[in-house]
Amino acid sequence: MAKLILSVDGQVLKEYTLSKERTLIGRKPHNDIQIDNLAVSGEHAAIITILNDSFIEDLGSTNGTMVNGKPIKKHFLQANDVIEIGKHKLKYFNDAPSQTSPADFEKTMIIRSPAKAPPPAEKSSSDTVTNMRPPAPEVVKPAAPVAPPPPPAGHAEHAPLPEAAIQVLSGAAAGRTLDLTKNLTTVGKPGLQVAVITKRPNGYFITHVEGATFPTLNGASLGATAHPLADHDMIEIAGVKMEFFFKP
Repeated sequence: MAKLILSVDGQVLKEYTLSKERTLIGRKPHNDIQIDNLAVSGEHAAIITILNDSFIEDLGSTNGTMVNGKPIKKHFLQANDVIEIGKHKLKYFNDAPSQTSPADFEKTMIIRSPAKAPPPAEKSSSDTVTNMRPPAPEVVKPAAPVAPPPPPAGHAEHAPLPEAAIQVLSGAAAGRTLDLTKNLTTVGKPGLQVAVITKRPNGYFITHVEGATFPTLNGASLGATAHPLADHDMIEIAGVKMEFFFKP
């Protein structure tokens, strides 16, 4: 399991195990890692840990966050990385094999809010969707009125995980589909709202990773914890609706 060693001026203060999916770092007492120093913002940064991988996100702190001497907004953590917050340092250790690569966190499906989306003929080249197939003409997979029942509990754990995808239902990218082939797939609008969909042995899960407000799942706020995804679940991120579905 991944862990952090907190130190200041070369003196080790404490060791933290990254056992939560979202670990908050900041000056205020409610943080998981509290650093009581005026150079540290109330909620300074967050570490997202999914499977064997972790990445750190600066939460708009006053003095910024550095990793290995360089300022970051979001950074995929690798063994022996040193996070610097003020004069304090957090060294990252992880003996478990990684489930993905740093580049996968940059492959985010970019979406744009439909409220300000231009007509399709005039849409900007900046509205891009990474790793996605061109949409078939007039093909939009409608949400099924009733989700199929889950498999019997007796052999759910033995059944292979079916292939799945998400399809954008609104906005400039409506009709486009993204296959969920990787262990981690990020989707959203960087700087506004981003979530990660995790492919695990026991199913697909969605977790909020960036943005002041949470995406919604079937009309309810995701919150800070991971939620399992069921066939034909409706997701809304950055004002864009999409559907999760299992492929036939």
